[in-house]
Amino acid sequence: MPLRTRTAYFFLTPFIGIFVVFWIWPIGYSAYLSFMNTRGPVYSFNPNMNWGRLLVDPAFANALKNTLILMAIQVPVMIALATLLAVALNSPLLKARGLVRFAFFAPVVVSEVAYAAVFRLIFNADLGVVNKTLASVGLPEVAWFSHPNTAMAVIIIAVTWRWVGYNTIIILSGLQSIPKDVYEAAILDRVSRRQQFLYITVPLLKPVLIFASVLSIIGSLQLFTEPFLITDRGGPGGGTETLGLFIYRQGFNQFNFGYASAAAYTLAALAVAFSVINLRLGRDRP
Repeated sequence: MPLRTRTAYFFLTPFIGIFVVFWIWPIGYSAYLSFMNTRGPVYSFNPNMNWGRLLVDPAFANALKNTLILMAIQVPVMIALATLLAVALNSPLLKARGLVRFAFFAPVVVSEVAYAAVFRLIFNADLGVVNKTLASVGLPEVAWFSHPNTAMAVIIIAVTWRWVGYNTIIILSGLQSIPKDVYEAAILDRVSRRQQFLYITVPLLKPVLIFASVLSIIGSLQLFTEPFLITDRGGPGGGTETLGLFIYRQGFNQFNFGYASAAAYTLAALAVAFSVINLRLGRDRP
């Protein structure tokens, strides 16, 4: 091996060591645990105890259902809002664009604990500003955290508020890469703004929209902080428990690491499957 190559590998050794210890080994070990009975003092090989249980466990089915509902509602709504915001922020008529863009991106840098506490206060049944506003216009107040559907709505609103600005910036970068002469030609052909958006902007933004959708889908499948903090560990009655929260509960509350590992690999498989489907649907066909 040439000296330059050996030198390069020498300098890469610390990173490779850290990568193996903190990334490759945990992934491999969790795969090993998923086939083991980890409930006793001595682990024993019993794949059906974990993988078979996933098929019949109502708690896992409930967490999977909640996760898919959140993903199916929140991701399309957020991507649609982010696209509209990106178009608005790209307008040459907008003043102080840098400040406005930062204002939409700012929720991403807010502490998760802080913003979860704020949302709990906003949707508080007795003192929350949302119920006070509803009462002021003659509408009935809502016990947001007492019913699974309303609690799920709070989670969707919170996640959308936090991440819509992040996706807006991604889509805005795609908008700014579209050649201006395409729109100039459309204006000369008297194409309306609506038709420009539908037949020029959206098709040319498709790769960026797919990228943002894949990131959002993976994030929705991994959702943990919001149901843990806002709805008090997936309440009421498990109505907002997600797969991320289910894995945490199995691993760190019940210390059933084998079952938690099996659920985690199921979650990873779902993320890969949805990402592949998204990429295939967005592929240009001849």
